[in-house]
Amino acid sequence: MGQEWRDQGGVRRAPWLVRALPAAMIVGGVIFDLLTPPRFTAVPLFAAAPLIAAPVVSFVTTLLTGIAAILGVTGLHVINLTFAQITAFTETSTVITVAALALLINRVVWRSGQRLASARVIAETAQRAVLPAPADRIGGLHIAARYEAAQEGAFIGGDLFAVQDTPYGVRLMVGDVRGKGLGAVGTVAILIGAFREAAEQERSLEGVGQRLERALKREGTRREGLDAMEGFTTAVLGEIPRGRPLVRLVNRGHPEPLVLHADGGLDVLEPPQAALPLGMGDLGDWPDRAEEYPLPDGATLLLYTDGVTEARDARGVFYDPVERLGGRLFPGPGELLDALVDDVRRYTGGGSNDDMALLAVGRPTRGQPERRRTVPVVPPEPGPEGRSG
Repeated sequence: MGQEWRDQGGVRRAPWLVRALPAAMIVGGVIFDLLTPPRFTAVPLFAAAPLIAAPVVSFVTTLLTGIAAILGVTGLHVINLTFAQITAFTETSTVITVAALALLINRVVWRSGQRLASARVIAETAQRAVLPAPADRIGGLHIAARYEAAQEGAFIGGDLFAVQDTPYGVRLMVGDVRGKGLGAVGTVAILIGAFREAAEQERSLEGVGQRLERALKREGTRREGLDAMEGFTTAVLGEIPRGRPLVRLVNRGHPEPLVLHADGGLDVLEPPQAALPLGMGDLGDWPDRAEEYPLPDGATLLLYTDGVTEARDARGVFYDPVERLGGRLFPGPGELLDALVDDVRRYTGGGSNDDMALLAVGRPTRGQPERRRTVPVVPPEPGPEGRSG
């Protein structure tokens, strides 16, 4: 139908065509009854109208739809002079019963929608509390972050990002917790808290990773039935030392970060050896080793979750950020993320089925201003004193 369901007051609102369908059925029932012999009946149309209205419109509209259906049935029997027949009583009582049932269904649906909306608001508030947007500038670097939920209007999931200025440089993390909902939000809170503490205290990036591993292990011990295959988190940990044009990375089973250069070049920061995600340390003992990659002036480091790389087009082909971003120039990290999110939406037709967390860190060139100044495309109209006679 080309229309979307939208949220209003926490309850989904149906497209106008769906909301108009009950009235169309009543009108169609009247026309059908008037144009056909008396042995044909339009009662199914009248009975179905309030049932269709119940889950998609308000209580008052459902009530009015039921009244209209009852009046339609009784009015047609009066016009056809069949009101005194037993079939008239049966058909009218059927529509009345169905209309009453529709009102009950409407109440149940509305209350369920309100409870669901309340739960979602609580989860969204909790996630925003543990996943605040970072500052635009941290440790001399330009920062931009985005969280794009697969479901429009939702902000519930296990994707995460964090950036922190520490004595060892700017440290950052992007990760993807297995699972969705409040359980994933709780794990995100644990990881963010552990990262912020470890980033300040651990001298090495490998030490930060081990602190996160232990935090997830403690969480698995507290949550009964949560084993390594259920509670893992893919993540990339990064460290950008002050005054050095490089970035150190520890990749624990996460999509490879990218470096976009000022001339349009693009580097894939692929780890030399694959590693298990965080939370799966019991399955193998491979010590972390931070790898160094160039991050020159004017370059932007891009980290993202698999909501980007697992997005598909109508043919089922996965989105390739290397192919889509290579050779393109962006004014800054914020513009890069805006363009990437828009491109993924166009690529999938707006049908992405996984959340996306994105973090872009730009190293400014020497002499670059703190904030880019904007110049209006159309100059303001001069005042009366500036106009010629």
